[in-house]
Amino acid sequence: MECDKCGREAVMHAAYSGLHLCERHFCGSVDKRVRRRIREDGLLSPEATPDDPETWVIGLSGGKDSVVLTHILAETFGRDPRVELVALSIHEGIEGYRDASLDASEELTAELDIDHEIVTYAEEFDLRMDDVAASDPEGMAPCAYCGVFRRDVLERYAEALDADKLLTGHNLDDEAQTALMNFFSGDLKQMAKHFDASLGPFPDRAESDRFVPRAKPLRDVPEKEVALYAHLNDLPAHITECPHASEAYRGEIQRLLLDVEESHPGTRHSILAGYEELAELAAIRYRDDDGEEFGECDRCGAPTARDLCRKCYLVEAVHEA
Repeated sequence: MECDKCGREAVMHAAYSGLHLCERHFCGSVDKRVRRRIREDGLLSPEATPDDPETWVIGLSGGKDSVVLTHILAETFGRDPRVELVALSIHEGIEGYRDASLDASEELTAELDIDHEIVTYAEEFDLRMDDVAASDPEGMAPCAYCGVFRRDVLERYAEALDADKLLTGHNLDDEAQTALMNFFSGDLKQMAKHFDASLGPFPDRAESDRFVPRAKPLRDVPEKEVALYAHLNDLPAHITECPHASEAYRGEIQRLLLDVEESHPGTRHSILAGYEELAELAAIRYRDDDGEEFGECDRCGAPTARDLCRKCYLVEAVHEA
C-alpha cells in the first residue's frame, strides 16, 4: 500500500477520505487539521500581543488525546510570544492508574518546557476516587462523580491561572458520541451548553466572567488517528483505561458509531457538522428564552440554580456515606 501523496509506504488508510498516507503525510495531515480548527474557531485573539499575551490552560491527563494536543500546541505556539501555555493535570486518587499517566505528563512537559500544574482530589475535596467508587452514596457510576469533580477543578484552576482559554483533548469520536447521546435524549439545553462551551465564537472575558471559554482543537481527528500520531511521534502517552470506567450508555453509542462508520465512512464527521448547527440554534433559543436564574452556591460560591452546586452536593454525600 503506497502513500497517495508521495509513493512511500503508507501507514494508514482513511476510509472517509479514501487517502492512503505515509508517516510524514499522515502526521502533517493531523497537524493541519488541528491548526485549521484553531484558526476557524478564532482561538488566538487578534488582540494578543507579546506585551499582553494570552494564557491557554491545557487539560493534560497523560492519555493519548491530551498528550497529542499538548505536543501540537507546543510545536505551533511554543515560541509564539503571544501565547503562554500551561498544562494542568488532575490526580483523582486512583491506585495504579493516575500515577503512571502523571509520569507521562511530567515527562512531556519537561521535554516541551511547558509550565505544569498538578491538582489532587485529596487536596481539593478530601476524597479519593477509589473510595468514592467503593462507597457510591448516590448509586451512580464512578464516572458521574469524577466528571463533576474534574470539571470543577479545571474551571476553578483555569480561572486561578488567569486563563483566557481552557483547551481539552476531545477527539472526533468523543464529540460524535456526545452529539448522539444528547440528540437521543432530546436534551436541547445540553446542546446549547455544548455550543457555548466549545463551539461558538469565544466571548470577551470582561463580558463573561462565569466560565473560562473552552476549546477542543482535536475534534476533527478520529480517535484511532490520534493514537497512531502519538505512536509515530513516540510521545509518552499512558494508554490504559481507567479501572473505574463504566459508562455503559456511552459504550453502546461508541459501538454503534464504529459499526455505522465502518459501513458508511464519514458518518462521524457528518454527525458533528450537523450537531454544531443544531447546537448553535439551541444556544440562540435558550439565550433569548431561559428563565433559569443563577445564584451562588452556599458553600463554594460557584454559579448554580440551587442552594448547593452539584459538586458540593456530591462531596457532601461522599463524606456522609
